[in-house]
Amino acid sequence: MSEIASLAATIFRRAGKSERFIVAIAGPPGSGKSSLAERLSEVLPADRTAVMPMDGFHFDDIVLNQRGLRPRKGAPETFDFAGFAALLGRIRSGGPDIAIPVFDRSMELSRAGAAIIGSDVKFVLVEGNYLLLDEQPWSALGGLFDFSIFVDVPRAELERRLMDRWRGHGKSDDDARAWIASNDMPNIERVLARRRAADLVVSFG
Repeated sequence: MSEIASLAATIFRRAGKSERFIVAIAGPPGSGKSSLAERLSEVLPADRTAVMPMDGFHFDDIVLNQRGLRPRKGAPETFDFAGFAALLGRIRSGGPDIAIPVFDRSMELSRAGAAIIGSDVKFVLVEGNYLLLDEQPWSALGGLFDFSIFVDVPRAELERRLMDRWRGHGKSDDDARAWIASNDMPNIERVLARRRAADLVVSFG
């Protein structure tokens, strides 16, 4: 059995007869959270599984500029935590046709109502950097998740992946290194140093 299939089987067993089972997939930038969530969604029952990225709750650049936070985009304080927590609560309640925002990295903005979680969805895979962050207000999320996974990747590999990411988005090598040093690495250190324990720790390549 492949690693993904084994992980999906663990989630399936843990969910049991629950009508809705919310899985937190956390880890630092570049750890592969999004890819892991997508691959799990391909193995779990397709008509009963949805992925919800935390990135849909990025504050718009206009708001970040107003607050002087644009250089720290991606840090915990640059997300709409209250909106994210409220939507997680709605998802947990199992209401019908819950619209969720999705972050469009090509435009660097969130598209509201870009996906729908229907009432028949059992497995909701929530992925994001700060789902297990042991800081207020993020630590209040713990009670909203049924199972948590932390994706642990060596720092050197994270940096390599982030260089590839920012090159792919048109940054020069110098600009990519500067952004990683000033923004991504502080976020990585924060995630690694201040996280609650996960139910399962994995390495995802």
